[in-house]
Amino acid sequence: MRLFWILVSLGLVYGLFRWAQDHLFDPGSYKRQVAFGSVFVPYGWLYVLLGYLGLAALLLALSFLYTFWLGRKGRRKSPWPVFLEGLTHLLLWSVLLLAYYPVVQVVAASFDSTNNLFSFRRPETGFLLLDAKVLPYIPEPSLENYAKLVEGVVLYPYQAALLLLSGLSLLLVAGIGLLRRLGWEGEGLDRWQGRFLLAFALLLGLLLVLLSPRQFTGQGTETKFLLWVRNTFLVSGLTGLLAVLLTATAGYAFARFNFPGRYPMLLFFIFIQMFPGFLALVAIYYLMSRLDLLNTFTGLVLAYSGGIISFGTWVYKGYLESISKSLEEAAMVDGATKWQVFTRILLPLSTPMFVFIFLLQFVGTYSEFVMANLFLTGVESWTVGVGLRSFTTGQFQTKWGVFAAASVLGSLPILVLFYSFQQYFVSGYTAGAVKE
Repeated sequence: MRLFWILVSLGLVYGLFRWAQDHLFDPGSYKRQVAFGSVFVPYGWLYVLLGYLGLAALLLALSFLYTFWLGRKGRRKSPWPVFLEGLTHLLLWSVLLLAYYPVVQVVAASFDSTNNLFSFRRPETGFLLLDAKVLPYIPEPSLENYAKLVEGVVLYPYQAALLLLSGLSLLLVAGIGLLRRLGWEGEGLDRWQGRFLLAFALLLGLLLVLLSPRQFTGQGTETKFLLWVRNTFLVSGLTGLLAVLLTATAGYAFARFNFPGRYPMLLFFIFIQMFPGFLALVAIYYLMSRLDLLNTFTGLVLAYSGGIISFGTWVYKGYLESISKSLEEAAMVDGATKWQVFTRILLPLSTPMFVFIFLLQFVGTYSEFVMANLFLTGVESWTVGVGLRSFTTGQFQTKWGVFAAASVLGSLPILVLFYSFQQYFVSGYTAGAVKE
């Protein structure tokens, strides 16, 4: 019976393969066009369904073969649980491919200097998925779009040295992370990885502070891209530091002190989380206008910092309440003041939570657009989000290739942050869930 199902599944897979070979590579089967540049495939939904049925038949055949091989070794097992597990993985991979499909298109567009991916002209390759532009078609890939983003940038020798040292620190961090994934463990690796991460952050921060708009001498808006990245790093970094400072003091006060209005203020923090932040744009704009802080990084940092106070305070309060008060009481018996207890005991223990709050605020402000577009008006003061929008403002002047290249480069810092501090994101979201 198993042999029968195996033969049926393999026959179905072979039939679907021959059908796909005859139709996907036959331009005559999809020449009809319903709009300029589009491709019409009669009963296309049926083809997709048959493709999934073919994959399911292949999984069924493999399940029977696998259980047959186990039976030969004396380990009898039903093929149906294996088949259902394979179907689950097929569904998950389909969802994953759909989620990453836009990323593939953007990365492909960044290597296309002719905007061919977004033109109405249909390529004539004879392959349906390329002709319909489901798969990116780049006849002549190049790095021209990336070159436009760094054109005219002048780095002084000491800045180039800082850049090389920060890159070396990042490579060492990645190398230690690779060693840990290969099975190397030890406190020494964690300690050195933390040191290299700190060195990378300090060197990169110093480089960003030392850069000036005069060093970007290229013609065109896209040549200011690295300046926008520098502005975004400065704004996001300062906002993250200010968020840590505000939430640390506020969270400690709510967790360890009893004062009039404590409970209503906590409820108020929860209440204001129900409303989106852009509802306060008019009030924030008016306030910054009266303080003469429009088109300044100071005003944008202050506007960003207010949004994290309520959430960060609640998170840090819950974290402190999960730490036993016996540590503080023992220190106070030895003569420590409350300030010394806070700075010498609780703050070192709260380092993972502070990193989580900093990264949460950094990532949130790095990709923010609405408030930055409202506050910043000069090209040299734009952030990455506002600068990317400038590539898509013209109806017939949209620079899709440059936009895609800038999007890829702009997302790299966030990828590095998530890779380097992913354990803090996981532990930060669950910290304070269980109280002693």
